[in-house]
Amino acid sequence: AFSPSASTGASSSALRMAENNLNGWSPDAALPMYGLPGAPYSFFDPLGFSKGTSLSAAKRLREAEVMHCRVGMMAFLGYLIGESTPTITYGMDIQHTIANNQLPEVPAAVLVPFFLAINFSEALRASVGWVEPGAGPGSIFSLREKYYPGDIGFDPFGLKPKDAKDFANMQTKELSNGRLAMLAAAGMCVQEQINGQGILENLGF
Repeated sequence: AFSPSASTGASSSALRMAENNLNGWSPDAALPMYGLPGAPYSFFDPLGFSKGTSLSAAKRLREAEVMHCRVGMMAFLGYLIGESTPTITYGMDIQHTIANNQLPEVPAAVLVPFFLAINFSEALRASVGWVEPGAGPGSIFSLREKYYPGDIGFDPFGLKPKDAKDFANMQTKELSNGRLAMLAAAGMCVQEQINGQGILENLGF
């Protein structure tokens, strides 16, 4: 579903991306998750969340997954940076409070703009990818037909591949790293709750 045929090559793949505006992905009901990339070795869904889902539901599941992957990667970095480097929150001093306990210590002057930025970003994402709730029957919890899950058009460094196969490969790498980051962030949270030590401190640094 993602690789161009041998007779057309990369240029045909890039053209197909431009034509359907879904990054070269053509939904295939015969494949798990309609052929969306994200299974580097084999498809893994032991609890059957994707079994028998509609195309709309599959896209919504992938939207949720890729967004949580990105948050997980940011959370992983946030634990390390927030505990071990000078930040604006603590007046550029290195603060040794564990990350789990930092939120109540953040000044309102920093916290309020932070939450406003999150709200603005989420509103923008919703306007790009989601159907307005009052648009008609079936509009609740529905993604736009021409919206690829997770692709809101934000690519300031131009890293998004033009070729469909390269895009599928990058998407798989993003999801793989994001899944690992979600597990890592959860582990960091549990570890700090158990022994009250920071991540690097617990490792002996």
